[in-house]
Amino acid sequence: MKNFKYILLLIITASLTLTSCGYNTMVNKQETVNSQWANVENAYQRRADLIPNLVSTVKGYASHEQETLTQVVEARAKATQTTVDVSSLSEESIKEFQDRQGELSTALGRLMMIQENYPELKANQNFLALQDELSGTENRISVERNKFNQVAQDFNTYIKQFPRVIYAGWFGFKSKGYFQSAPGSETAPKVEF
Repeated sequence: MKNFKYILLLIITASLTLTSCGYNTMVNKQETVNSQWANVENAYQRRADLIPNLVSTVKGYASHEQETLTQVVEARAKATQTTVDVSSLSEESIKEFQDRQGELSTALGRLMMIQENYPELKANQNFLALQDELSGTENRISVERNKFNQVAQDFNTYIKQFPRVIYAGWFGFKSKGYFQSAPGSETAPKVEF
């Protein structure tokens, strides 16, 4: 009978300890990070979906700019093939994802510069509409990345606070990575007229 009381006391103590460890909150915060990551991917997917229309519009006016068009298509393919496992949003996996998206951004920048050489392309309503959509999408990407960094910071802070840092390790909760600015972006571009 004494052993039964000790076992019962041990079970009650363990239950109280685990309910106060914040496990449910850690799960909730992790799911918030995962959901926000899905929003980031959705914004990037929107951009990837706009690119074929943009390329075909430019192709009609600037068919001899084939190299630039090919680079955009190849960069889009690489960017859409790079996936990140939501359960391991590490600094490295986010950096790889960000690098692929950066390559696509660079290729899109070159594509947009083509319009300067083609006045009729500049005036094309389809091109202007796609350019506006792409610009809006880039803003959405920025907003979603900022939101992701905020929820990742909230999660990381929560699991690193004592005593949750102990329980987080037991239950396999790991810090999430952040989006970083592109190298060289700390230097303002020079504008010359």
